[in-house]
This record gives sequence, C-alpha cells and structure tokens, in this order.
Amino acid sequence: MELITLRGIEKTYQMGDISVPVLKGISLAIRQGELVALTGSSGSGKSTLMNILGCLDRPTSGEYWLEGQEISQLSADERALLRNRKLGFVFQSFNLLARTSALENVAMPLSYTAEELSSSEVKTRAGEMLCRVGLADRLDHYPSQLSGGQQQRVAIARALINRPPVLFADEPTGNLDSRTSEEVLQMFEQLNAEDGITIIMVTHDPKVAGHARQIIRIEDGMILDNTAGRPTPQTGGVTP
Repeated sequence: MELITLRGIEKTYQMGDISVPVLKGISLAIRQGELVALTGSSGSGKSTLMNILGCLDRPTSGEYWLEGQEISQLSADERALLRNRKLGFVFQSFNLLARTSALENVAMPLSYTAEELSSSEVKTRAGEMLCRVGLADRLDHYPSQLSGGQQQRVAIARALINRPPVLFADEPTGNLDSRTSEEVLQMFEQLNAEDGITIIMVTHDPKVAGHARQIIRIEDGMILDNTAGRPTPQTGGVTP
C-alpha cells in the first residue's frame, strides 16, 4: 500500500524580487514498510524535500498524500498536530536535553500527545523503547555519560515513543564513527524489518544509502534516479 504519494511538488523561495526554485516537479511514491534513502549532493534539494515530507514546510504547488490524506496546504497548527501523531524525527546532532536522563528525554514527546497516560505508564513506555534500542541498562544516564552511538539510540527511541508509522532520519550517522554508524544503520534495518516502520533517511553518503531498499537520487531539484537498493529481508513483522 502506498503510504506517501507526491505529485508535481514544487518549492520556490523568494529572495527579494528573485524567485529561487528548489524543487521542480517532484513525483514519487513510497510504500508502507519501506526503508528509503533520499540522497544527493549539497544544494540538490533533498533537505527541502524532507522538510516537506516531514510537514516542517509546505510546497509552493503540487499534491502531498499521506495515508490517504492530502496535506500540502495544511496550516502550521495542523501540520504540527500531524507531526506529533504520525511522524518521528532523528537528527545528526541528537538534540537531547543535557540535564535530562535518557528515560526523561525519551518520555518528553508524550507530554504533547492527546493520549491520557499516567506517570507510571509514561515511564513504562519510555523504558520499553529504550530496551527496544538496546539501552535497558542506561535509563538513568545523562547524555554526557553516553557515547555518540548511545545518544543516537536515545534519539531514535524518543522519535518512536508515539509509535509513528514514519521515521525520518536526517544525516543520522553524520556525527558518528564508521563502526558506530554501521550499528545505527543495522538498528534502522531491524526496526524496519521487525516492526514494519517506514524509514526515510536523508544522506549524502553512498554507504549509508546502500542500506536502503529504495534509493531516490535528487539533483538540481529533480529526481535523477529512483532505484531498488538492498533486497527485502525475509522477516515477519512484529508490532511493539
């Protein structure tokens, strides 16, 4: 089933009297349960495309369908509500609160959800997510007590705490060494295969893109190539 469909997406910025086109008629489809890489050089438009896919921005023109809903012209408040309910984000810089434990960092998004949860339910769910990413013994550790890879795992757990169907990862291994990068990418593959989460990674690194099953290459605001990457692993889906 198609989870995301874009039709003729364009994005143009105004620089005074000058119009700067960044995306030039992007059309694509991403199926539910895919592991996708958006790749391209700096300035290609891939980050602008991710911002539109992640409802952080909206296109100048075109259609964006997410789970059967056309959302390209939603207001800022409507986009914020949709992000909270359906989208998770992982960034290169982790964006963890320094004076907050791993458990509290992960639990934070639950403060903004409409779901009524008790304090103990919040702690239980956050603890389960940290266990899911291999940090059962780090619940009370602060970011300064964690390695870069562990901090990124906390960020992943936080992104998944509201159980979104889509996880966006913007250069998720940019601040990690090669060994730790591989561990994080293997975790993405595991979450995608076992839990059926659709993961969209933005990267300029061909090695990172090589972990995806669909690779979309962007150049000068247009899709240069949309090809199959790694084959789908033969693993059953399990919902956390």
